[in-house]
Amino acid sequence: MNLIYIADPMCSWCYGFAKTMDALLAEPGEFAPLQLALVMGGLRPGTTDPMAPGKADEIFGHWHHVAEASGQPFAQAPNTALHAPGFVYDTEPASRATVTVRAHWPKLMWRYFKAIQHAFYADALDVTRPEVLADLAEALGIPRPEFARAFASQAMRDATQADFDQSQAWGIRGFPAVLAEHGNHLHMVSHGYVGIDVFRQQLTGAGGEHGH
Repeated sequence: MNLIYIADPMCSWCYGFAKTMDALLAEPGEFAPLQLALVMGGLRPGTTDPMAPGKADEIFGHWHHVAEASGQPFAQAPNTALHAPGFVYDTEPASRATVTVRAHWPKLMWRYFKAIQHAFYADALDVTRPEVLADLAEALGIPRPEFARAFASQAMRDATQADFDQSQAWGIRGFPAVLAEHGNHLHMVSHGYVGIDVFRQQLTGAGGEHGH
């Protein structure tokens, strides 16, 4: 089964959904062979204003719901990346870093995407910073100079924007979203966070030619 996963590395429900995707990838079962394409949806690309303290508290409230639903680890307020003075919630750099790894080191794409999520949500690191993104790449064995050069390139900026545009063209307004490919047709399988059992049921429903 060919799946297209539309996500953002700084989307909290996508972080929760990583456990669901991991479970499916580990045991695809009837859906094998499973091909996963990762497309960056663009949650808040190009944000320039620092986050106000009240807004950080509001978003952290959403994180608490994700933690309860998914069991994923989160840093605790006020020691989160959100609460750092001057933090700007721009999801373009983390998305571009993921696109860079997808383009140049595709076998590491999923691990790298999850590494950004964990760094941001659990380790309270500012993943809008190029040096943090390079650290995460280096930790997976990606040569730092090559990553930094590719990450800064116009080609990767354009490729990232193309992902955002594709997500918009598909009408995807929220993440996580999963599409299944059947020939030339795409079917929405899942929209929003679900656990693995529900996700498997959704995939089964999407398995036929006329799935939704």
